[in-house]
Amino acid sequence: MALSLNEVYSVQKTKEDGVLLVKCNITDLDDVVYDCDYVSRPEDSFGLNPAIRKWLVDNDDFPISAYVPPSDEESRRAMPSLSARQFRLGLVSAGVSPNVVATVIAAMPVGAEQDKAQIEWEYAETFQRKHPLIATIGKELGLSDAQIDNLWLAAADL
Repeated sequence: MALSLNEVYSVQKTKEDGVLLVKCNITDLDDVVYDCDYVSRPEDSFGLNPAIRKWLVDNDDFPISAYVPPSDEESRRAMPSLSARQFRLGLVSAGVSPNVVATVIAAMPVGAEQDKAQIEWEYAETFQRKHPLIATIGKELGLSDAQIDNLWLAAADL
């Protein structure tokens, strides 16, 4: 079986010069046909890329859309999960004591939401940037979304 490019639906530039995102239909090595997003780099000679680059040359009048940066919300959804260790060290690096977070949770109205927040804070092994607890804690600490984003990305490297 051989890889094959069956149809190209759209081509969009990426923020990297010469790199394209190709939405297409392919047949894979197991003879399975499906739609996919394929990242095509100019000098890549692996997989379907040679066929895609040839297709682009043969169809030079096919529209190539401009790069559209992701929205803030899309960027946040794509942020990596943080381990509890990374998250807490990230807070400390940003000057926020984990004890302050515990105090914020303790100050929430007594009830199921406080209980859920307490369980998440104490027992979660990982934290997601878009989890509601992150927004709640950030708001209570006076942190903007951009500040939380920066904290998150810095903590990902810890």
